[in-house]
Amino acid sequence: MAAVKSINRLLIANRGEIAVRIIRTCQTLGIETVLAASAADLDSVPARMADQVIKIGPPPSLQSYLNVNAVLQAALQTGADAIHPGYGFLSENAALAQACADNNIIFIGPTVAQLNAIGDKLKARENAVAANLPIVPGGSVNTPQEAEPLAAEIGYPVLIKAVGGGGGRGMQVVHDVADLAKTMTLARAEAENAFNDDRIYLECFVASGRHVEVQVLGDGKQVIHLGTRDCSIQRRYQKLVEEAPAPCLNDDLREEMQSAAVAFAQHLDYEGAGTVEFLVDVERNSFYFLEMNARIQVEHPVTEAITGLDLVAQQIRVAEGRPLGMSQSDIIFNGHAIECRLNAEDCQNDFQPSPGKVTRAQFPAGPGIRIDTHIESGVTVPPYYDSLLGKLIVWGEDRTEAIVRLQHALALCHLEGVESNIVLHQAILATGEFIEGGVDTRFLKQMLDTTPAGELANG
Repeated sequence: MAAVKSINRLLIANRGEIAVRIIRTCQTLGIETVLAASAADLDSVPARMADQVIKIGPPPSLQSYLNVNAVLQAALQTGADAIHPGYGFLSENAALAQACADNNIIFIGPTVAQLNAIGDKLKARENAVAANLPIVPGGSVNTPQEAEPLAAEIGYPVLIKAVGGGGGRGMQVVHDVADLAKTMTLARAEAENAFNDDRIYLECFVASGRHVEVQVLGDGKQVIHLGTRDCSIQRRYQKLVEEAPAPCLNDDLREEMQSAAVAFAQHLDYEGAGTVEFLVDVERNSFYFLEMNARIQVEHPVTEAITGLDLVAQQIRVAEGRPLGMSQSDIIFNGHAIECRLNAEDCQNDFQPSPGKVTRAQFPAGPGIRIDTHIESGVTVPPYYDSLLGKLIVWGEDRTEAIVRLQHALALCHLEGVESNIVLHQAILATGEFIEGGVDTRFLKQMLDTTPAGELANG
């Protein structure tokens, strides 16, 4: 670890609810905040909350939030000691981390070497093997001629994934050799467009799988875990509902996954907050390493709710060169938490984004209820970015109490002027499968296939 260097002014290279989230922690810590905002976000809620705002470009992400030089120059111009990239955009970008190092600016995240080790999915698989973690059967491929024997060995269906990917982009399922070549071409094109990297690899497609992840914290010497989260309720590989701890998991399997996550992070001498993601094979009661996300996750509040920790504060602490100041035995898990991602999308029209002016935004409050949002009545949701409006997080003494509290809280959410997915969340929580717990990644698609569109209309 480097020598301790206190952060006095922090530039937030992000927008929306995560920008608000970071500002709130900085206010608690007495750190001045500078928001790096595109032209579309200069009058946003986080822009009004930050101590200073600096424009980094026009609305399109490639010219603003994804522009490494623009973000760096904003930090230099405003005299920021550090850059917090949030999630998405440049949060796992090694070029930004290197630019920070070259200019004596603290990057709130792991080292450049660590970002390179896990940002490339093939390198991440190699590191997982080196750390003795089980990985999904598969491997890299360049041509259909290379892919055919590997796919035959793995067994159909197979999953094509982008080496530089994330968020479901560049991922395609292939059910038959006849579709392999054309699907590889499609996946390559999508990967090139999204990540400027057309490399792909094949993995075994686990039909009955759960997406379970483990939150870790490291200071370069010590690594601890903060338990599991279940993120299996997804639509087109995009998470929608997350909960902690992951329900209906065998205790031994949970312990093995947590130990595996720590072992992987220790193998990297990891610094900061990170999430090790696993695919749980329900039928075999086994798990495989998927990837590690070297940043704060959208779903981090559920972990905060059951541990009492502020993960953004922990990120800043480690980035300043301080030790964690806690050991595994200090982590006490309490209760159960569930998060719903509230998106501006039209559930009756293939979930198309619904930008526009929010004429009414009313959120619930009360014991065990938390709202992370950048939305209030009168703000405009721009069409240039993802559709996340905010996150509704509830905590309960147990999962049953959390579900009841969440059902009540959703009923008190009112968003007008844009379409939202509140009704979809209510429908999910009403199913027997969700209430029982432990659904796999097929759950939401199967539910939507049997749900009339009219039942998802906002009332």
